[in-house]
Amino acid sequence: MMEHEVSPPRGARRNRKRVGRGDAAGGGSTAGRGMKGQKSRSGKGLRPGFEGGQLPLIKGLPMKRGFNNRYKTYYALVDLSTLQERFESGTRVTPELLRGLGIVRRTSLPVKIVGDGELEHALTVAAHKFTASARAKIEAAGGSAEEI
Repeated sequence: MMEHEVSPPRGARRNRKRVGRGDAAGGGSTAGRGMKGQKSRSGKGLRPGFEGGQLPLIKGLPMKRGFNNRYKTYYALVDLSTLQERFESGTRVTPELLRGLGIVRRTSLPVKIVGDGELEHALTVAAHKFTASARAKIEAAGGSAEEI
């Protein structure tokens, strides 16, 4: 069997309903548009979200407006308290290690270490960014902060 010989089964394809061709054709008179009103007339329809003059839902939800900046860099944030709990003294902490342990979920985001919590043992932390307080606490504990 060749490609040009394949056809759909009988009854699978139907012709479209031709409306507005007289009452005898089954779709005459109002042609499925109901009686009167703006949506029964010819011409351009209503814009999406139009609610008949009532204050549209989108205007009543100001928190849904705005935009997403395409050029902003978003970081996966890691607290110092997490590093304190999960790693032994002298460990070299890298973004790959954090992703492997499930501390950082999204692999596409760069890692930023923030200074929430305390760090009591020395760690060598390699990350894309550090807050000033995080860098100070890591160095105060005897570790080092390496920016990738």
